[in-house]
Amino acid sequence: MRLRTMPVFLAFLAMGFADAVGPFVSLAKNEFQLSNSVASLIPFVGFSMFGLLSVPVGLLQDKKGKKFVLMMGLLVALLGLLNASIGLGSFAQFLVTVMLVGAGAAILQVAGNPIMRDVSEEGKYARNLSLGQFIKAIGSLSGPMIPVIAAKYFGADWKVIFLVYTGALILTILAVAPMKVEEKKAEHKAATLASCLALLKNGYALAMVGAIFVYVGAEVSVSAGIPLFLKERFGLEIAKVGLLGTGLFFTALTVGRFSGGVILNWMSPRKFFLVTCGISILGLLGLFIPDQNIAVASFFLTGIGFANIFPLVFAIAVESMPSHVNELSGLMVTAIVGAAFVPPLTGLVADGSTVQLSFLVPLACVLYITWAALMNLKTAKA
Repeated sequence: MRLRTMPVFLAFLAMGFADAVGPFVSLAKNEFQLSNSVASLIPFVGFSMFGLLSVPVGLLQDKKGKKFVLMMGLLVALLGLLNASIGLGSFAQFLVTVMLVGAGAAILQVAGNPIMRDVSEEGKYARNLSLGQFIKAIGSLSGPMIPVIAAKYFGADWKVIFLVYTGALILTILAVAPMKVEEKKAEHKAATLASCLALLKNGYALAMVGAIFVYVGAEVSVSAGIPLFLKERFGLEIAKVGLLGTGLFFTALTVGRFSGGVILNWMSPRKFFLVTCGISILGLLGLFIPDQNIAVASFFLTGIGFANIFPLVFAIAVESMPSHVNELSGLMVTAIVGAAFVPPLTGLVADGSTVQLSFLVPLACVLYITWAALMNLKTAKA
């Protein structure tokens, strides 16, 4: 049975590759001589795919099956990576790659969580799903790490990341293709576009979906802004600060997600939700202290705070509205499109003032999420 879960774990790793759009902002900004606002089109193009594809692909999955959709996501992402691997001649070509990788990740996200249930042993689904999210975080961490390692130890260009990702995608496709899956029927009525939209009339559901929207936007804004911030404030070269800044942030996300599973054994999700918001606020406020070491520590602290916001919002919302699990799932995956809209706003603020002041945008996002956390805490006490 463990061999049956391995291909799905590889698919979770591939999901994390889409998070490389954050580090890509600073790298592509230098490569193609872009302004902050134009560079912010990178996450917009990639993450807009979540808004466009999540619900339609979910409906397709009901007809064609989870393995079909999983393979489709892998092939779409591979097509994007091959486009970049043959050589990037223009920013437009680069955006095509980002769009296809984002589309592939959106499709994988729809299929990945439910298919893990089909290949897991009885009673092991929750454990495997948590491990899958941890592995996805490793995929996310590879985005800032691979270009720095390639440049420092091999003298290679940052675009070598596309060749590495292409190899990983081919390996995953070869592992998933022969996988036999006995797909289990859904326990709840399948979500439709109409049922998802109808749920938005519920104020609580709208608030929680909004929390996902601004969270993913804040996460991408921070990961994209770290190298730009360190260069503007402290004169550090973007090609050399991946591990110091963005890499440290994604490392914190990885550590935080692992630690969150342990902490939730003795702390309630609603209380932990508020704690993570407080840590995130402290981390972002630390960026306004004029000290390089404090700035680096603040990025790590922000990553620790951000690490569990998405799963906490999702779990608390489903716990509060268990009869609408499919609609909530569809809406929250769709809300990942927030990563397409918040970073451009952050980029506009950076162009109009400074990169440092642009971090007020993700701070405002976290303040909204904190309001949602307080709302849930009051509901639990009532």
